[in-house]
Amino acid sequence: MAVMTVLTAPDPRLKVVSRPVETVDDSVRRLMDDMLETMYVSQGIGLAAPQVGVAKRVIVIDLARQGEKPNPLKMANPEIIWRSEEEILCEEGCLSVPDQYSEVSRAKGIKLRYLDYQNEIRELEAEGNLATCIQHEIDHLNGVLFIDRLSLLKRNIILRKLAKARKVSLPAPA
Repeated sequence: MAVMTVLTAPDPRLKVVSRPVETVDDSVRRLMDDMLETMYVSQGIGLAAPQVGVAKRVIVIDLARQGEKPNPLKMANPEIIWRSEEEILCEEGCLSVPDQYSEVSRAKGIKLRYLDYQNEIRELEAEGNLATCIQHEIDHLNGVLFIDRLSLLKRNIILRKLAKARKVSLPAPA
C-alpha cells in the first residue's frame, strides 16, 4: 500500500466528473487500499478517487473513531437509489479543503447500490453521519465540493482563506 497526495481546492482535477469502474479488479482494489491508507494517514473519514487525482468512481469511508476497531467501506460506482425527504444540517470538512468547515444540508437517510471489494453488487441503507459522508464523497465523483453547496459569499471566504494559507506556506523568494 502507498500513501497518495491529496489534491486541494482549487485544483481543477477536483471538478472533473469521474468515470465508472467496469469491474473491481486488482488495480481497483489496490487503488481502494491506497486510498484507505491515505485517508487514515490524513485523519479523514472519507476519501474519493478524484481527491487523489484518479477520475474513477471509487470511494472509501471509515467512521470508526480513534481507538475503535477500523470498519472500512470500499465502494466502486456508488449510486444513491433512494433518499429521504427529511434533511439534516451537518458540519462538514474535507481533506481537499483543509481546515475549513461549514454546515451543509443533506438527506437524513439514503439507500445506496455499489460494487464492493470483491466486485459484488451490494445495497446499503444509511442514516445520519454515514449518509452524510456517503453523499459528500459521491459529490466528489461528480466534481462537486462541499463548498459548492454553500452561498457564494461563504464559498468565496473559504477560497480566500485557502489561497492565503497557501501563500503563507510557500517559501519566500531568494
